[in-house]
Amino acid sequence: MTSNFVDEINRIASIDIFSRDSESGLFDTGVFIGRPFHLNYDFAHLLVADAWKQKANGIPQGAFLLAYYEREESVSEALLLRVLRPTKLPTDSDVISSMIEYYKDGLKTSGKESQLDSFTRYEFSFSGMECRVLGTFYKDGNNKLCYGADVENFYSAINYSVVKPNEKVLELIANFREGKVTSKPSDIPIGKVRYSSAMRFQESEGKVPVFVTPLDFLGKRSALFGMTRTGKSNTVKKLIQANVLMNASAPHKLDRQSGEPVEKLLEPLMDDGFPKYPAGQIIFDVNGEYANPNMQDEGTAIYELYSDDVERYSIVDKTKEGFKVLKINFYNEIQAGFKLIKGGLSGQTSTYIKGFGTIDLDEPENYRKSQKDKTSDERHAAIAYDKKLAIYKCCLYEAGFKLPANARRVKFYGDAGTVNEIVPDISPHSGISVEQAVHWFKEVYDAMGDDEHADKFSEYKRSKEKDFFDEDMLALLVFLTRKPAPGKQASYSGFRLLKEFISLHTELSDSSFENEILKSLRKGKIVIIDLAQGEERIRNIYSEKITRKVFEDSMDRFTKAKPNNYIQFYFEEAHNLFPKKDDRDLGDVYNRLAKEGAKLHLGMTYATQEVSSISSNILKNTQNWFIAHLNNDDETKEIKKYYDFGDFVEGLVRFSASNDKGFVRMKTYSNPFVVPVQIDRFPK
Repeated sequence: MTSNFVDEINRIASIDIFSRDSESGLFDTGVFIGRPFHLNYDFAHLLVADAWKQKANGIPQGAFLLAYYEREESVSEALLLRVLRPTKLPTDSDVISSMIEYYKDGLKTSGKESQLDSFTRYEFSFSGMECRVLGTFYKDGNNKLCYGADVENFYSAINYSVVKPNEKVLELIANFREGKVTSKPSDIPIGKVRYSSAMRFQESEGKVPVFVTPLDFLGKRSALFGMTRTGKSNTVKKLIQANVLMNASAPHKLDRQSGEPVEKLLEPLMDDGFPKYPAGQIIFDVNGEYANPNMQDEGTAIYELYSDDVERYSIVDKTKEGFKVLKINFYNEIQAGFKLIKGGLSGQTSTYIKGFGTIDLDEPENYRKSQKDKTSDERHAAIAYDKKLAIYKCCLYEAGFKLPANARRVKFYGDAGTVNEIVPDISPHSGISVEQAVHWFKEVYDAMGDDEHADKFSEYKRSKEKDFFDEDMLALLVFLTRKPAPGKQASYSGFRLLKEFISLHTELSDSSFENEILKSLRKGKIVIIDLAQGEERIRNIYSEKITRKVFEDSMDRFTKAKPNNYIQFYFEEAHNLFPKKDDRDLGDVYNRLAKEGAKLHLGMTYATQEVSSISSNILKNTQNWFIAHLNNDDETKEIKKYYDFGDFVEGLVRFSASNDKGFVRMKTYSNPFVVPVQIDRFPK
């Protein structure tokens, strides 16, 4: 087990929810607070009195209650209720009339003193309370406690008594999972039951712990909604902590050198409730609070507590602080670098820029083989690709991307018999410097519009049955020369548009950072991507790139029947990354992660202030919810659509963001109903 809570969980599981006092025969599972006067499958209306409320230490909105049917010798069923709001009693009109008369009579202008008799005061002390019927606790044929999320049958309201559960019984209610009390070996406490912002009565009562199991979050979608400074990040850290503790105790089976799973099994769970392979975790840290020391963590940041298992990456160079640089070698990692550029230029509307974005820089089939075998059928495709690749590298060079040692020369076929005569002193097929290639391509491009050299291009087309430069090459040459056509003035921005991506380039790396990140995640490491010092557009590009790499690798492993360990994504400020509410692009990687991630054992936890801005495809596939303070009805309207959060929307807007940090309404995958919880302070 990951924690020392075995005895605690076993104690909770042994609580008898139908316990009675041996002498009085009354239920001793809590304090009597009233009786129903109306009951159906969905709602119960209770008659309560001020004296009963006071004895029960108050009945806050959202509190759990139990309604017992008393007309059985051996009671084996209890309805679980949640307090919603006051409701009218049938006698309220008469009571109100009497109260008004009393108030009038009590005025000093009446000329006499007012005295309320005991019977009337007693009548005035009653009020009505509306409750939602959440479900039924009952004992099955084996005398085992079960829970059903509905009501199979109900009797006349007069035959029920309602109690506010004591601390022990409340523990059982709050920790009931999938037909039984939480009992996973990986369970850990996440907080305490809390009903209201005001804590006058609750402060005097015992703290009722709430447990969660990391298995509820592995491969699932989890949402944390709330205004800034309501404790979203603290909750995320608690979830990360739960996975770390689970990994520490799990009996993993990995290859010692590669870190890869050693068995080809599609089901990753061990029989004892632990994942077979360690769960990797990746945090997209928009504010830098997970990756860097800060005042609020007071020396307990994620990277400090779990330093042996954490790898940190940063957009800016912070290698002296233990970070790896989140950059790639644009000359060596052609496809990866070009994807970053295309993503960054996707908002441009100029036709020539759009043409640049459609270029295909993927290697042709059997490219390596055709380079050596001149008789290969793919030889012509390889020749064209070499030329196209050389122009692209020239664009990078002109934009100011530093050349790595292994990319200072390029080699491509320039056709020695015709076109190459335009620049006779340079022979690209023998290998030339990038500087020479820039000069060669510019000269040849301009020659295309020169009548003096027109016959050379015509002769090439007759002999090869194709143009010397195809459409992709021409789009690249426009970028390189900044000219809309051969022989024209350089009036386009062209390669200068690439300068903004220089900060993403390093000439020192030979491998892609996303491949390194993927390897770490497969070994169960925590990877923190520090995006605090990057522009929003660049942050989005990196987040999408890394997420897509992990998703595609997991899909590839799934189709090849290779085991996928669990990998958990954590997205801060998700409204800046995820597709918007009305976005129907199902090819978006975040939509795919939400819809297909479960079968790939990919989980995602996202935090945001703006529920209404998140794609409905993601919201509809979210299983775990943590809802803190929201400040407007637009957000609560979205929340009302899911589970039984509609019972809490009034309080979510009313509560204070500053005074109620960590106060959430929690619905987890195995939880049958929402539980109001005060999340513990990390790293407790």
